[in-house]
Amino acid sequence: MKNIQAEIGEIVSVSGNTITVKLSDTVKSNMPIIDGIVYRIGQIGSFLKVPLGYANLYGIVTQIGAAAIPENIKELAEQDYTKLDNRQWLNMVLVGEQIGRKFDRGVSQSPTTGDIVHLVTISDLDIIYGGYDDSNSINVGNISISESLNAKIDLNKMISRHCAILGSTGSGKSNSVGVILKAIAQKDFKSSRILVIDPHGEYNSVLSGQSNVYSINENKISGVKELLIPYWALPFEELLSTFSGKLNDQNKDYFRAKLIEEKLKSVRENSIDIDEVLVTADTPVPFSLKQLWFDLDNFERMTLQENRDLGSVCEPTTKGDPERLISNEYPVTGLGNSAPFLNHERKGILSFLDSVRARIKDSRYKFLFAPGLYAPELTGKVVEDLSNLLFDWLGSKAPVTILDLSGVPSEIMSSISGTLLKIIYDALFWGQNIKMGGKEQPLLIVLEEAHNYLKSGENSISSRAVQSIAKEGRKYGVGLLLVTQRPSELDETVLSQCGTVVALRMNNSKDRSHIRSAIQDELHTMVDLLPSLRTGEAIISGEGVKIPSRVQFHKLSNAPRGSDPIVSEKWMDDNDSTINDYEKLVSLWRNQKLEED
Repeated sequence: MKNIQAEIGEIVSVSGNTITVKLSDTVKSNMPIIDGIVYRIGQIGSFLKVPLGYANLYGIVTQIGAAAIPENIKELAEQDYTKLDNRQWLNMVLVGEQIGRKFDRGVSQSPTTGDIVHLVTISDLDIIYGGYDDSNSINVGNISISESLNAKIDLNKMISRHCAILGSTGSGKSNSVGVILKAIAQKDFKSSRILVIDPHGEYNSVLSGQSNVYSINENKISGVKELLIPYWALPFEELLSTFSGKLNDQNKDYFRAKLIEEKLKSVRENSIDIDEVLVTADTPVPFSLKQLWFDLDNFERMTLQENRDLGSVCEPTTKGDPERLISNEYPVTGLGNSAPFLNHERKGILSFLDSVRARIKDSRYKFLFAPGLYAPELTGKVVEDLSNLLFDWLGSKAPVTILDLSGVPSEIMSSISGTLLKIIYDALFWGQNIKMGGKEQPLLIVLEEAHNYLKSGENSISSRAVQSIAKEGRKYGVGLLLVTQRPSELDETVLSQCGTVVALRMNNSKDRSHIRSAIQDELHTMVDLLPSLRTGEAIISGEGVKIPSRVQFHKLSNAPRGSDPIVSEKWMDDNDSTINDYEKLVSLWRNQKLEED
């Protein structure tokens, strides 16, 4: 009797993976009641079942009504409308198969015409959404069609095969990321490693007690640590891009050669274990940028006692100081053919060197050019090396490390974020065969607002670094979690490498078309549901879930800081501000701080 109640129609057409179903005339209502539970027939994204002996095939409804009527029947109806005796049709796409109590994606057999189609009941849904191993899955919310069913994601496949969370502003992206990170942090993993690149400082409050936060706007009161990124770890081209001055190709080679000389001195000074032949301008070896600047600046300014004789340099009239970035001053050149003489070997790069000095002195770049114990002395000697930096970021007992880049100047955001990724990925790549490598201790990298530094067609270091991780990271234990509100601006190669796609509400048709290209062809009609999703609701498809699912994410009690303020509540508060409050505001602004010490 129960089976008869669940029957809704029969298959009239099978085309590859797409099944056309003609609903039965005996179905009296689109909302039948089975065992006291009300079901809806034909909801887009809902499931139907086709029993085939010992197996049950499951499909997702993609069309219903006139759009689902086969073309040959439409042609028949145009000739004689009365022959279209039943206008209740639907299309579904096969997605999985149940044998016994086990459900798997994909099907081993296809149905044929005349096979009966059934509603999927609560007991069927338990089989579809159950079966996850608690040790390698996380619970992120509930299935939208049944709040009693937990929505789970396979952690192994989500991380190793990359994941993208896509949605418009206000759709619940930050909450969804917070839910996933919190679910992982609360698992009994002793060596989990998650690194969040956070350009807006949104997640500092979400994982309180389970994360280490490094911020350029250091706040000792709240336990936030200072984010330091040593300039000498930047590749040569990215270091040059941080300065406003420009060099022609010849002078760029000159600057590169001098920089390598400084790095070689540092190799000896710090007793670094490296073959000197392998040292290039890109090798992450400490060197004193101040000393390099001083030497180059001095060469441009010096005057000579004997014309064209570099061995007869005049004594400086005022002694400079490389530590304080003060130039040597030399006697003014004589008139005509009299001493002192100009240095005709100079390169004409004083304007570039002035931009270097200005950038080193700029307080906004202190995190880069005055990186604490990572800052080399004038000899190149350092107190702490990259091993200390990587240990702080990746070796902590806390499962999550958040790198808050909200204080990074926008003009170098791409270079800095790309350098961070390159430092981390290169370290794990070359260390793949030791305990701390990615193979033995995998790493998940979360890229918030990925479209800001991963633009399509852009050949920046951040784009190249993310592409390398997307294409090769899974082999070395590095997974990506991309978060963006503009998938149309992302590099398509990277998006196509994301095995799991979490699509929240998306209103822009151009962005939806990119999501459509990232999921399997038969489910493209489900993308049309995206504008109507509720806040925090998503369609999850791909490797991380057994079956494409419409999911309502949990709501975090301590929402990410980027969540919208409730205007009506805030405006109800008394306005008791004084001039002192605005003086404090200006002081924080001038000092580039978010809170007072």
